[in-house]
Amino acid sequence: QLQLVETGGGLVQPGGSLTLSCAASGFTLEYYDIGWFRQAPGKEREGVSYISRGRGLTVYADSVKDRFTISKDNAKNTVYLQMNSLKPENTADFYCAATNRSEKDTLKAYEYDYWGKGTQVTVSS
Repeated sequence: QLQLVETGGGLVQPGGSLTLSCAASGFTLEYYDIGWFRQAPGKEREGVSYISRGRGLTVYADSVKDRFTISKDNAKNTVYLQMNSLKPENTADFYCAATNRSEKDTLKAYEYDYWGKGTQVTVSS
């Protein structure tokens, strides 16, 4: 059974850092494109970052450029999202998702077929 599990969320102070992990089981993650998304209370789910299969090309939302870094470890079948300089407005549930569609808008949730259940990130003093 294809499954994605996010871990690493928690409470962090403004300006702090967290690293989220997205572990895959039941499929080989390196053959899929992976996206990270967040959903704040009362808001729509929005794309944060993307990493492609193969070469590992990356895409970031403008709001997180230079603060977030996406990476993957094929040996561990895991994708990571390193988040630095966190702000209170970054408080949200974070989800990873997988797709193998060839033509897509990389930061749009509707392009992804497989989703984890999310991990909560709270940025507060």
